[in-house]
Amino acid sequence: MKITRIYSGSDGESHFEEIEIPLDVRKNYGALSRIVKVTGIIFRETSEDYNYDFHNAPSRRYIINLEGGVEIEVGDGSKRIFKAGDVFLAEDTTGRGHISRAVNQEKRKSIFVLLD
Repeated sequence: MKITRIYSGSDGESHFEEIEIPLDVRKNYGALSRIVKVTGIIFRETSEDYNYDFHNAPSRRYIINLEGGVEIEVGDGSKRIFKAGDVFLAEDTTGRGHISRAVNQEKRKSIFVLLD
């Protein structure tokens, strides 16, 4: 399963990369990843005019979009839109961070799965 990772580079800027979550095919169960230890979960809703300038992820976290979308701009100027059903890994806890913006003037519901 491929997801997007947002990370801090040695240049102090955030960047995107695609990473593969390895899955093990198990008869009758489908394909499962290894267990990922988590430290907490946050349910979040943002407004249709949400716009948060450069900021860091406060900790490593998977973000699961449930409704609406978010445009993420990283320090190198690249932008990506994550829509409902998308999962990404925010690990840009240092450096300049990223910008988050609402998409299509829609509210967004998401879940943050905290890793540390």
